Amino acid sequence: MNRSLLFAALFALSGTAALSGTAATHDPAAQGHGQDIDKVNGSITAEAGQAYGDLSTVNGSIRIEAGAHIEAAETVNGSIRADDDIQSRSLSTVNGSIRMGERAQIDGNIETVNGGIFVDRGGKVSRGIETVNGAIGVVDTDLGGGIVTVNGDITVGVGSHVKGGIHVEKPNKGWSFRIGKQKIPRIVIGPDAVVEGPLVFEREVKLYVHSSARIGSLRGATAVRFDGNTPPKD
Repeated sequence: MNRSLLFAALFALSGTAALSGTAATHDPAAQGHGQDIDKVNGSITAEAGQAYGDLSTVNGSIRIEAGAHIEAAETVNGSIRADDDIQSRSLSTVNGSIRMGERAQIDGNIETVNGGIFVDRGGKVSRGIETVNGAIGVVDTDLGGGIVTVNGDITVGVGSHVKGGIHVEKPNKGWSFRIGKQKIPRIVIGPDAVVEGPLVFEREVKLYVHSSARIGSLRGATAVRFDGNTPPKD
């Protein structure tokens, strides 16, 4: 999992914001794109239909309203919520979830450490989706990269196309510590979904694959086939 890039960006974010101590904006003409917004404490809203540069905060959530175009959104402690028809290069948070509306266009990755990720119908993500402790769900979404998690459930929903495979990593690589019995991740490949590339499971999972779905090579798990709209209950 490419978490070093996520933490490098967030470290730089927190360091820059801490030096300023206040919200900062940058000259959009100098940056070649819309206005950047940087904060230490507080939420950020990208207004509907407007163009922005980088949106970054340490302690706060980020809201991207319908049709807004942004360069990137990053927060440490907070969620990211996006309405329909938004565009961004990347979205990332450490402690918080990321949820997107329909027809989102993401030119890079979507990443979180502790929090779920959901991409609704018509979404296009050029690269991958990654979490450590958080569920991942996509519906009728095209994913140019793969899906990676350690402890999260994964649902590749109806009509989705994942080009980079699926990787569930071992939970002992320094990114996850939990007391007591660990939950077994539940992996569902839904109706008419396609997962190109290998499905690699380094830990026990429960894998359900719809009869109409297509998947790549499989290592570390046995697929349970199902029909209908929902997989069997565990």
